[in-house]
Amino acid sequence: MLIAALPLLVGESRAADFVLVGDNVQKHANSVLALLGYSVVPDITASSLSIKNPQAGDPDVWFSQFAGGFTLSDEMPLYLEGGIGFSRYDPTFVVSDGTQDRSVPLKWTSVALTGGVGWDFPVAPELKLRPIANVALGHVESDSSFAARIIEKETGLPVSDFFNDGRLDAYGYGGSLMLDWEHVRTDYEVDVELRYTWIRLESFASSSSVVGGSAEVPTINLWTRYRAPTGVTFLDRPLRYVLEYAYSSFQGDQAGLLGFNHLNSVGIGIEVDSSAYDIAVSRTRLVGRYRFGDNVSGFGVGLAVSF
Repeated sequence: MLIAALPLLVGESRAADFVLVGDNVQKHANSVLALLGYSVVPDITASSLSIKNPQAGDPDVWFSQFAGGFTLSDEMPLYLEGGIGFSRYDPTFVVSDGTQDRSVPLKWTSVALTGGVGWDFPVAPELKLRPIANVALGHVESDSSFAARIIEKETGLPVSDFFNDGRLDAYGYGGSLMLDWEHVRTDYEVDVELRYTWIRLESFASSSSVVGGSAEVPTINLWTRYRAPTGVTFLDRPLRYVLEYAYSSFQGDQAGLLGFNHLNSVGIGIEVDSSAYDIAVSRTRLVGRYRFGDNVSGFGVGLAVSF
């Protein structure tokens, strides 16, 4: 669980003696699109995040992502990747009359699909250059009609249609460039991937108050993994231990959005090789990870399979 304070984007509109802080829905919608970038960019450091506000004690942002990629074969080096991500965003709007403040939650839930097609170009022994074309599709839903009624009652103003069970649909386009080094030996294996991803997200077919939203979410990722036998045999194959390190730099509209620009992930785990049996899954990895960055730290557990 990562612990951080979620920055509050604010704007103001006045009615009678009340001030509605955070009434700039378009600005928040753009922020939601930027947050959607954590779901559409394949990234092990952000594959599962729960950002909590230590004052409120409740999750403000929650992410979960399932993604994978593979090259068809050495003879046909077509690379395919895809993923699905889910998130929950809970910004707080504040109603104030100058003497007392009331916090009004606005919960948005999103789901995002992403895909990519690339090609592997060998540039050196065990080293490949992989350009990838990426597309994405996202949907954000507001479930805050109750909050909308509170805002209307406190301010006397009709609220944006997006507050009242509105929606935001987005499409994304962009590309990635990856360097992939695979060093395989009898006693150990080393994998290193360095990736730059740029995706632009734009809203469409959405509630009228959030039409025209956009965000650019460039990300730099470094991922490394070391695997070696433990000396134990399991399922007729060596049981391996796994060491991981990953680093992500969030740029563009994502920079500073959650209070940090960088995340590190250090992991240790085990890998079970089931290739001796006639089943689809050849390897299963269970890895515990410690993640840290600017003002944040936490733990996570990841489960991955290879086919």
